[in-house]
Amino acid sequence: MSVISFDAATRTWLLRTPRTSYAVRLAPDGTPRHLHWGPPLTLAQAAGLELEEPLELNDSRGLLAGEELPVDGRIRFSVPSLQVRFADATRSIEWAYADHRIDGEELAIRLIDRHYPLEGTLHYRVYPDSDVIERWLTLRHTGDGEPFTILRADSAQWTLPVLDDYRISHVTGHWCGESQLHRVAATHGETVFTSRRGVSSHHANPWVMVDAGQATDTAGEVWSVALAWSGSWRITVSRAQVNRLAITGGFGHDAITWRLRPGQQLTTPAFAGLYTMDGFDSARQAWHAHIAGHVLPRPDELRPVLYNSWEATGFDVNEENQIRLARIAAELGAELFVMDDGWFGARKDDRAGLGDWTPNPDRFPRGLGPLIAEVRRLGMSFGLWVEPEMVNPDSNLYRAHPDWVLHYPNRERTTIRNQLVLNFARPDVQAWAHGWLDQLLRDHDIDFLKWDMNRPFTEAGWPGEDDPDRLWIDHVRGVYSIMDRLRADHPGLRIESCCGGGGRVDLGILRRTDETWPSDNTDAVDRISIQYGYSQIYPARTMAAWVTDSPNFLNGRLVPLRFRFHVAMSGVLGIGGNLTEWSPAELAEAAQLVAQYKRIRPVVQHGTQYWLRSPSVVTPGDGWPGGTAPGGLTAVQYLSPDSAETVVFAWRPTAHFGHPPPPVRLRGLDPAATYRDEDSGREYPGVALAARGVRPTLPPGDYASAILHFRRVSG
Repeated sequence: MSVISFDAATRTWLLRTPRTSYAVRLAPDGTPRHLHWGPPLTLAQAAGLELEEPLELNDSRGLLAGEELPVDGRIRFSVPSLQVRFADATRSIEWAYADHRIDGEELAIRLIDRHYPLEGTLHYRVYPDSDVIERWLTLRHTGDGEPFTILRADSAQWTLPVLDDYRISHVTGHWCGESQLHRVAATHGETVFTSRRGVSSHHANPWVMVDAGQATDTAGEVWSVALAWSGSWRITVSRAQVNRLAITGGFGHDAITWRLRPGQQLTTPAFAGLYTMDGFDSARQAWHAHIAGHVLPRPDELRPVLYNSWEATGFDVNEENQIRLARIAAELGAELFVMDDGWFGARKDDRAGLGDWTPNPDRFPRGLGPLIAEVRRLGMSFGLWVEPEMVNPDSNLYRAHPDWVLHYPNRERTTIRNQLVLNFARPDVQAWAHGWLDQLLRDHDIDFLKWDMNRPFTEAGWPGEDDPDRLWIDHVRGVYSIMDRLRADHPGLRIESCCGGGGRVDLGILRRTDETWPSDNTDAVDRISIQYGYSQIYPARTMAAWVTDSPNFLNGRLVPLRFRFHVAMSGVLGIGGNLTEWSPAELAEAAQLVAQYKRIRPVVQHGTQYWLRSPSVVTPGDGWPGGTAPGGLTAVQYLSPDSAETVVFAWRPTAHFGHPPPPVRLRGLDPAATYRDEDSGREYPGVALAARGVRPTLPPGDYASAILHFRRVSG
């Protein structure tokens, strides 16, 4: 059965995924209009649907509805996905259908303006094993005259069916407080989610989910969209007075323009959409599976247990203290040793050295070779922290090339963390960055780069360039290009995306990296809600999570080592504490927990995730009115791909009134099978684990946690 089909009589396109359908029709005025996004349809059923009639409300008679790409002009008053200013200052667009092309799993609908040399192609891609649909837009200047200006070029508009009500799920945050999940009623009018910082940002993330206000983790329709872009972005949710909701989104933000010259084209990033019928668990799992199957470069690998030296030594790194830490880390079972900031140039603090990417001769008089050799002798891979997009004014690079940074003439160059942003839209800057990174990897046996980016754009100018705003887009493309080239030339290289914490987490960067750093906040209690929000779209196999020292540097909280490990073990486990100050008992306990993680790692990193008790909504029944107790039990479950094993993490930051923890009811198990608790040896019917649940055995007091590991033994 073809996944994309076309009914010529009604001019209807139907896109099929394994469990959903998406239908588009060419309206009489030549505009592609949304017809259906939801449960499966046949082409005959889609062809039999009627387009929604234009509204007839006072002066809005004939108002267009459900356009796949709304533009300026005619009777349109909603948010346009595309805005263009032609050379004669005309801003209206009038499309005429040109043709379409179906190429396997891709559909391209080509439109041309009826007068001006503008061609727009709406692209759609489906997958035989995923319900995610990717959409993007290509614009082309087909003339030979004056250039025109792109004022806004979103990748797509997604139109939802008319529902009684709408609720939006999204995340907000800040440095050290990323990915805080909100579920709020969609207001009438326009709700804008955006980043104007040059990165996807700590403060929002480029995805939105919508339901009718009644969906739960296990029931209800959910529509969700996510943008594959790592720079500034904007998603606008519009709810009309007649209770229609649409979502348009793409790269850039207000006031950014792009000049399109004759023969040039602009291609937008993919704006992916997903419809699911079985609640938020279903939506999360579908995104996780899609990212594993179609986004990540090496999805089948198990991510190693990492040790990072930052908290132990800060900027004061040298060969001796790194080797001392590496030897302890190896004894704990770490598989990857990463040396963080401070190894290069005149880097004694954050005031100098960025941009001078050669080993500091005082700290590494023999270069990096002896350290790397010792790390490998200990049985670990070697990784290194880099921040290629940044420069300190106090550096040889800046003194030689002050014009390479983002700046405006006659304006102060604002430093953040004592650094400026290099303009990766410039070909010479890209060539320099790729050159030293490639040489670093060729000269040293480096397996892993922690690619950091510690500040947003300010004074984002490009003096001398006649289309300076394009730096907002071309900078990101430059980063992508360098990562792509490095991975192609060094197949063993793995990359972590870091951006002062979780400032650059999105589908675009995940196509080029193996994991991301969700937050600089490593406090285990705070991390539960950060990791919960992160997991709404992104899978555990991409989520770096460290065990660091207690009290935590950020809030001074004292948390037992076991609790810290149990939180970090629900993602890609890393260790970031000063191991030289850990007691023998702590080191012994850490080694046992690392060994336990390695046993359950395939289930955690590659399993299906279920949030059994969320950190933001505590289920009623644990002794608090409305179930809103702070510090109540939170639990997340992972089920192996073959359903033979399941792992549950349970965390209780605060004990209340001596109440025992409530039972957790497992999901996804075979009710007819029998499962054995790998710790106690006790066996449970699958139906009982799902219907009655199991009560985790927690130690007394605050910061209590447990790991439950069940294996199917029959059925």
